[in-house]
Amino acid sequence: MSDPTQNVITRFAPSPTGELHIGGARTALFAWAYAKRHGGSFLLRFEDTDQKRSSKQAEQNILRDLEWLGLRGDNHDAIPRQSERLDLYNTALDKLKAAGLTYEDDGAVRFRMDKPVAFDDAVFGHIAVEEKDLEDFVIQKADGFPTFHLAVVVDDADMGVTHVIRGQEHLSNTTKHAALYDALGEPRPVWCHTPSIMNPDGSKMSKRDKAKLARQAAKQNAWPTPESIDASRFDAFMGKDNDDLDIATAIAEANGLELPEIYVDDFRRSGYTVPVLLNYLALLGWNPGNDLERFDLHYLCEHFDFDRIGKSNSKFDRDKLAAFSQDTFLQMPEDEWIATLKAHFEAYFPNYIEKLGDGFGVFAMAYKERSKTLSDPAELGKFFVEAPAAYVPKAVKKNLTKNEGEGLKSLAKVRETLAALPEWKAEPIHASLDELWQTLELKNMGGVAQPLRVALTGNAVSPEIGPTLEILGRDETLQRIDNCLAAHPSP
Repeated sequence: MSDPTQNVITRFAPSPTGELHIGGARTALFAWAYAKRHGGSFLLRFEDTDQKRSSKQAEQNILRDLEWLGLRGDNHDAIPRQSERLDLYNTALDKLKAAGLTYEDDGAVRFRMDKPVAFDDAVFGHIAVEEKDLEDFVIQKADGFPTFHLAVVVDDADMGVTHVIRGQEHLSNTTKHAALYDALGEPRPVWCHTPSIMNPDGSKMSKRDKAKLARQAAKQNAWPTPESIDASRFDAFMGKDNDDLDIATAIAEANGLELPEIYVDDFRRSGYTVPVLLNYLALLGWNPGNDLERFDLHYLCEHFDFDRIGKSNSKFDRDKLAAFSQDTFLQMPEDEWIATLKAHFEAYFPNYIEKLGDGFGVFAMAYKERSKTLSDPAELGKFFVEAPAAYVPKAVKKNLTKNEGEGLKSLAKVRETLAALPEWKAEPIHASLDELWQTLELKNMGGVAQPLRVALTGNAVSPEIGPTLEILGRDETLQRIDNCLAAHPSP
């Protein structure tokens, strides 16, 4: 096995049993940043000893997300899998057996913990555990596969890992790993255990959060079994026999339920950019040592070290992440914002690209100041691709039918004006409506703009009226006005 004392070598070793959790991404970021700061290597490894739950698809998804984040392993083209290294583990196991440090237990092999263990952690300091508080533990399962404890020690030693950065939940495992390093005659790495990421309510930010919310909502609202899910699977899910993500997703999609972002892919789909997400993740447990909150990866790589990692758990504040995101958008030049938004829409909202055509740039700028994620314009501007199927009663009463249908009369005049407009651009549209409200002797521009908004969107909310109409086009605008007038005959 290689000597881990030469250069800094860190690693990220996920289990390919599902999507990349945001906490795993934070671990990968810290390991990557530490290696880059010290001119070392950042390695990847798949810990797939759980053969029943591991899959190649999960591996591909994890690599996809790491690539998206820019956290590429230096061994990307030759990533080891534990399932392909059994000979290595068996060699280590034979060494432990020959030293009399193991015994069989119902087909499995246990390692003897017959003396106290102490180790130093870069965050939590010196930890010592007496022999009476230690238990012998399984290092090889009855099926011949090594357990996590043996495999991770053998792998890290073989790969020359000098610094093991991982979540706080592994702190209790480190006595086992320290004992195995010593028994195998391998130098221990530096351990750095990072604090957990918590929800705002103090609960751990878990993969089960989606299932928990979907189950709770389904019970409270007596939602039926989604059509795409077998009834027996649904019943098992509702009975807490499993936390199947497919079932939680099906429940959410069938009932318009918004599930919390937990995985990296969730945040990508929601429309957070990589720089924003990594900037925020870096602050979950690490402090640059000043009042600086906004920084890029270059700054992180120059300043990241273990002495700025705190012991206290970090709460994931989605409002703060959204504020980071909105601030980033506001600072973007116009062309960068349009290109960034268009790339996101091409991936997740292609119908908008097709529908808006050359008007996409105007659409993008209409929502630049209001957007906290790249998906916000799709929700805020849904009326651009879908005519309103209904009209909000409160908006109708306030802007169309009150005062003996004053708004409806104004809307009819708006139609006449727009139909006769020679040039369909934002500025002449706005100018014509500005002139109209004065001709009609209304109080202000809202007397024509608000009825028009109701006709176009079903509500009284839209971006500036000129760009809105330019994007929709003359024919679509006039048709929606006609539909609204037909649905609300004048009193």
